[in-house]
Amino acid sequence: MDIQFVAADAALAANAAVARIVFEGDTYTGPLAQAVAASRFTGAKGQTLDILAPQGEAAARLVLVGAGKRDGFNALGAEHAAATGYNQVKLSGLTVLRVEVSGDAELAAHAALGLRLAGYRFDKYRTKEKAEKKPSIVKAEVATNTADAALAAFGPLSALADGISFTRDLVSEPPNVLFPAEFAARVKALESLGLEVEILGEPEMTELGMGSLLAVGQGSIRESRLAIIKWYGADDKSAQPVAFVGKGVCFDTGGISIKPAENMEDMKWDMGGAGAVSGLMHTLAGRKAKVNAIGILGLVENMPDGNAYRPGDVLTSMSGQTIEVVNTDAEGRLVLADALWYCQDRFKPKFMVDLATLTGAIIIALGNDYAGCFSNNDELSANLLAAATAENEGLWRMPLPEAYNKQIDSMIADMKNTGGRPGGSITAALFLQRYVNGLPWAHLDIASTAWSKPSSAPTSPDGATGYGVRLLNRMVQDRYEG
Repeated sequence: MDIQFVAADAALAANAAVARIVFEGDTYTGPLAQAVAASRFTGAKGQTLDILAPQGEAAARLVLVGAGKRDGFNALGAEHAAATGYNQVKLSGLTVLRVEVSGDAELAAHAALGLRLAGYRFDKYRTKEKAEKKPSIVKAEVATNTADAALAAFGPLSALADGISFTRDLVSEPPNVLFPAEFAARVKALESLGLEVEILGEPEMTELGMGSLLAVGQGSIRESRLAIIKWYGADDKSAQPVAFVGKGVCFDTGGISIKPAENMEDMKWDMGGAGAVSGLMHTLAGRKAKVNAIGILGLVENMPDGNAYRPGDVLTSMSGQTIEVVNTDAEGRLVLADALWYCQDRFKPKFMVDLATLTGAIIIALGNDYAGCFSNNDELSANLLAAATAENEGLWRMPLPEAYNKQIDSMIADMKNTGGRPGGSITAALFLQRYVNGLPWAHLDIASTAWSKPSSAPTSPDGATGYGVRLLNRMVQDRYEG
């Protein structure tokens, strides 16, 4: 969808739809007053009133989009209102949508971001979709009195939209297309943005002693990979970087501890953490962020095979710590264990944040709108939670009680890879903490938020959400650039 900024009084194309953002307490005249009076529309946030060929209006279709109280209208409100207007008319058959935004350039820029995000579709494999189910809007105009300033403000937001779309594409791809080597190749292609990307194969990881990560992938005919993405945007290229680590299980059958068949197809998005880290690095490079940042992706497939790792195996991780495998479906933490150790050992970052679709238990604990945040550092946790609130990406801090460590103690090794069902998300995080070595660290369990069906936000179509890109980009922007 082509998005442009136009003057508020610019001529409207024939047969165009208009989405007009309005507020509680607004007054209307003429036919609009009659239409509002004949409805239950009050201007409350998320409400719409759709009027066909309104008398006295140039639009073929006018949608009033409620944004709540005028004094509470902000950037996120502009995004959601514009997205709501788009969703109301996207199947209308009209090709042009104009969104009317009152206020400053920043609000207009965020309205355009809302349109970008709402207009996302992953239709690469659709061949016979009926025309009436395809969005018809191909051009969107954001009408504002600050068009030039809004266009300038949209620059970094456009980079953010690109990063989120990149994540959504990765998470949406089927596993026969996006396996570890292909994922690595797509990340390698981001060097065109100015990123530096290294790809380690199984021989290099074997030499490094990554017995934990490699065990997960040994049952697959697809070789595992470790992708290292580097962005040196700070004025001092040698300054200590910030670091992000992503779980990239491109498909998870559960291995020998195989999952039930029902809904197993959803396990194509078990690489959502690696997808989010990729999208974040895409965004940082796209907007030329003034920070040094590292992204590490552990890319594997967890398949049952004669060569697959087994319950009862003892693995030796890169850190030298040993792990008794009691369930091969607790594989993400095995991937992250070596990826986290490699990251801190090589790059000595200020902090590490890992993202992983790690446990179903986090969905039981928090539902589908909040990810869990586990951290050994109050400042880092506070920064993450503040960014999550600012970007409307639900995040809730979870405890890391030392007493729960006994659940993952092993009789024959340093630890077990799962502590059972009680506190399953907590014991998974405690497992990861054993590979952090005291560095400020946070673990975001995004199993609840990486995929939405149905979606609860107008800016996120059903399916891959791109969760994590916004909040991490915001945290870096607010706290670590300069």
